[in-house]
Amino acid sequence: MRSPSPLLSLIAVAVTAHVALGAARVTTSLYALSMQASAFAVGSLIALFAVFPMLFAVPMGRVIDRSGARKPMMAGCLVAAVGAALAALVKALPALYVAAALIGTGFMAIFIAAQHAVGTLAAPDQRAASFSKLSVGFSISAFTGPLVAGFTIDHAGHAAAFVACAAFTLAAFVLASGRRLRGLPSRGAAAGPARGSPLQLLRDRELRGVYVVGILLAAAWDLFTFVTPVRGTQLGFSASTIGMILASFSAATFVVRIAMPGIARRYHEWQVLTGALTAATLCYLLLPFMQQPWTMAAAAAALGLALGSGQPNVLALLHGAAPPGRGAEAIAIRASIGNLSAVALPLAFGAAGAALGLFAVFWGLGAVIACGIPVAARRALTMSKPTSANNNERQDHRR
Repeated sequence: MRSPSPLLSLIAVAVTAHVALGAARVTTSLYALSMQASAFAVGSLIALFAVFPMLFAVPMGRVIDRSGARKPMMAGCLVAAVGAALAALVKALPALYVAAALIGTGFMAIFIAAQHAVGTLAAPDQRAASFSKLSVGFSISAFTGPLVAGFTIDHAGHAAAFVACAAFTLAAFVLASGRRLRGLPSRGAAAGPARGSPLQLLRDRELRGVYVVGILLAAAWDLFTFVTPVRGTQLGFSASTIGMILASFSAATFVVRIAMPGIARRYHEWQVLTGALTAATLCYLLLPFMQQPWTMAAAAAALGLALGSGQPNVLALLHGAAPPGRGAEAIAIRASIGNLSAVALPLAFGAAGAALGLFAVFWGLGAVIACGIPVAARRALTMSKPTSANNNERQDHRR
């Protein structure tokens, strides 16, 4: 049995890097605004964090499958650190565009490599629990990154905030190059000639189901974080009240990820995802009727419990269902789709809300999420226990 140390070290690398990414996003926006950049320029800067990862995630996944996770993870740290250093040294809007592209691309490599390595280290029946530990770390870093940016900007300026981002990224590099991760496989199972196009993965029935469910849960998450400030403003809530509602959602995602190892011992991944889709559907059907802060906070917490359980189980299923030697590529396709949604969904939600109203947006997405319930439920019915035993033979090809 493997020591847990490599898993904890991988989580430390990913979390440290994620702090830097969260801080970089906030600092980029505020730095651009301090240069009198337009709203369109700020939006395009933030989009650049996702555009290049969307385009290059799949090639990066193939590289990781061939070479192993450690070297791409270290390279990603260095690329992101260069981007942050450039933004700190050159006070100009064009430099921010280059920095955003470098930072986003670097972190894409880090996260795909870390997620693939976590899945590789864990036993098949422990993957959901291992990914939930990684997700707990991400919940903490998602909270910490903006705080680091805000306090550093207030006390030392924007350039210092980017220096802090670079420092966190270099710390992640040091962790990735440390002794505990030197035992990671240096070469993936994809070294042989059996490859194929990403479309082959999308045509795989099991993988396709995981991607569909993952997209629906990601859309539900993106819509909530995008629409809640708009809905709260319509209802006359203060900024602190809206923040409390969003905090209820974040706290619930953290709680369910803490509890996920215990849940994973009792329920299979597809059973958890069936429950998550059902709960998310009900929340979106009921949210338009929530017009008091406490009712919206309760609905936000319920939605956070549902969606927070999604990512660890989706990642576990992807790693288990991927063909031998293509685990990182399968995760990369999910990352590419996720970055596409991060660029496109806010535009789509905004246009639909302006044309049809927020009620229609809530109910429309609830109906779309409900379409995923039969997909998950059919697979859940074929699983008799909370392990990936039915896929073990396929999974163990890469171990």
